[in-house]
Amino acid sequence: MEMQNVKAYGTPAATADLVTMNINRRTVTDKDIEIEILYCGVCHSDLHTARNDWGGTIYPAVPGHEIVGRVTRVGTEVSKLKVGDFAAVGCLVGSCRTCENCRQDLEQYCTTGMVGTYNGRDKHLGGHTFGGYSEKIVVDEHFVLKVPANLDLAAAAPLLCAGITVWSPLRHWKVGKGSKVAVTGLGGLGHMAIKLAKGLGAEVTLFSRSVGKTQDALELGASEVVISTDAEQMKAVRGKFDLIIDTVPYVHDLNPYISTLKVSGTLVLVGFLGGLEPMLNTVPLVLGRKSVSGSLIGGIAETQEMLDFCGEHNIVSEIELIRMQDINQAYERMLKSDVRYRFVVDMASLRGN
Repeated sequence: MEMQNVKAYGTPAATADLVTMNINRRTVTDKDIEIEILYCGVCHSDLHTARNDWGGTIYPAVPGHEIVGRVTRVGTEVSKLKVGDFAAVGCLVGSCRTCENCRQDLEQYCTTGMVGTYNGRDKHLGGHTFGGYSEKIVVDEHFVLKVPANLDLAAAAPLLCAGITVWSPLRHWKVGKGSKVAVTGLGGLGHMAIKLAKGLGAEVTLFSRSVGKTQDALELGASEVVISTDAEQMKAVRGKFDLIIDTVPYVHDLNPYISTLKVSGTLVLVGFLGGLEPMLNTVPLVLGRKSVSGSLIGGIAETQEMLDFCGEHNIVSEIELIRMQDINQAYERMLKSDVRYRFVVDMASLRGN
């Protein structure tokens, strides 16, 4: 297969900074779309992969799976988009397309293994996939998404991961008008959860450890902020919520939140991978038919649904635009939660424009 050399930003090792490098992209095949990347959001998963926090990172690693750009070339059998259209790519660039889950538009749960936009298995060139911290990307049209024309392109980029990660549980648990939803943690995922739940008609509450987040949460669409370390405030919302979307990316105690669920309510984890500490108290689960669940991004159809919904309601992320050359500093700031609420890289800086 023919290849093309592309400028990118990546890291050669877990302990190394991200630097300029060259990577190979395949040339367009019949079903492919080539996209000049204009903006790429910066996700915590990018940092975890670059630093091998989860294990299994293959180097050199080029992160980035919140991609928005312009179509520059299409294969002969492509019908979804044409040259000049704006397009997006999220966390997936491949799956088997034939297993039970794929046939239900749940490619993220592909039984033979989804192909991640980065650090996945590259079935075309061999080796592993490279993400959106690069000049361009070539993707099978099935995994390319359409961007509503009215959305700010840079602010739309985080919808491709932060947005769909919270949209999928909102839809799965049928959130709508009259639903009572709580969000734990106000970061990249949390602020999108508030916006999208509010857009769906829910009454939204933020759980926070800091009173400093109150004004932001109310401006984003929350009707109430509950300080999770205040026993009286937590008691006042006991039995209130249909759904809690927990976006906290580190070990934390889930037990205080379980009591705030209604009968048959669910707490869904979208931000943390790892063991629960301390142990989950099963008494309120059993006595109230309550559940603790998890959710992983979303399938392609669901992601397009989310983008279309955001277009209709003019919902985008709150972002800070940065240069590609500032990514290492951005990672350090992310670790300190020093961003409101998502970094987005202007890829013109990589091209030297």
